Amino acid sequence: MTHYIWHHDNWTHFRWNTNQLLTPLGECRLQQGKLLSTVASLGFPLESQAEILAEETVKTAAIEGEQLDARAVRSSVARRLGLPDAGIPADRSVDGLITVLLDATRNHSDPLTFERLCGWQAALFPTGYSGMFRIRTGEWRGDTPMQVVSGPVGRETVHFEAPLFDRVPGEMSTFLQWWDSSLGKVEGVVRAALAHFHFITIHPFEDGNGRLARAITDMALAQDDGQAMRYYSLSAQIMAERGEYYNILERCQKGDGELTEWLLWFLGCFRRAISLSETVLSTVLDKAAFWRLHSQITLSERQKKVINRLLDAGKGGFEGGLTNRKYASMTNVSRATAFRELEALSNMGVIRQTGGGRSARYDLVWGEAVLHQPEHGKL
Repeated sequence: MTHYIWHHDNWTHFRWNTNQLLTPLGECRLQQGKLLSTVASLGFPLESQAEILAEETVKTAAIEGEQLDARAVRSSVARRLGLPDAGIPADRSVDGLITVLLDATRNHSDPLTFERLCGWQAALFPTGYSGMFRIRTGEWRGDTPMQVVSGPVGRETVHFEAPLFDRVPGEMSTFLQWWDSSLGKVEGVVRAALAHFHFITIHPFEDGNGRLARAITDMALAQDDGQAMRYYSLSAQIMAERGEYYNILERCQKGDGELTEWLLWFLGCFRRAISLSETVLSTVLDKAAFWRLHSQITLSERQKKVINRLLDAGKGGFEGGLTNRKYASMTNVSRATAFRELEALSNMGVIRQTGGGRSARYDLVWGEAVLHQPEHGKL
């Protein structure tokens, strides 16, 4: 029989080697401080917040194997934040996930309670179904064993088994008591890592535990830095390192409560998430600045699509520049229509033409409103 961490008495009395954490924790704090200082000096437009939230929503679902339509997510986020949206409908579960992520960070100072967690889980599954299967929502899981498995039916590999269902109420009571008592007493980033591990080990719901664990982690980080909005996507970084994430969780859940390995990985993931945000925020902030510069013009959806593709490519633009052929291909219009729409953009001062005839190339007119240059790779 495999023994898991929760088989041990007082299993939540986690241990770690503080000396091994000092250097990586210091590096995390240094990068975090630089990021928050940059955001404070440049400002963080609502459009930029929407981009980060959309990224977090897509990636936290992807970790669980659920592929969301990024356009529908962005449209739903825009509606929730009071921004113009693309009118693309998102299903209720997507709206529910966005609601959970917003509540966890915007209302990070509110108490974390049984009722709040159950409300979050119910919001993830508004129909009461996970895929084709009906599940319990808004309450703890039932008596079916909770296992994390992989492999074909009949030859599954069990990576982890959660505590029995009748232990869940007591385990969650212990978790919530620790959550309240640890605030301000356990180093903030370490507390976020411990909360993630503690909750995911209990696995209190029939589904949605991973997404809720990451929401709780974001809430802990928001409590630590006092920010109601994340300026980096930890879920995106976990998704990039998903294999190692699951491997470390499995090893530690089969251990005896010594979590130095997990904490070191979490700190590294946190640091890499902030580093990635430098590139992401450069693009996001520049896009917001560009659209503010050209806020008085009216563009068609096709023109907006192409301009956003150019903005996503950074100040360097497309390799070889934007051409009539590329515009026609991206928008599925004729070369004649592409020429007219490109000429209109040029006349409005949105793009600038170089060359002529078949050699014509078009670049964005950035103007002086751009806050920083993406090609530097730094904020």
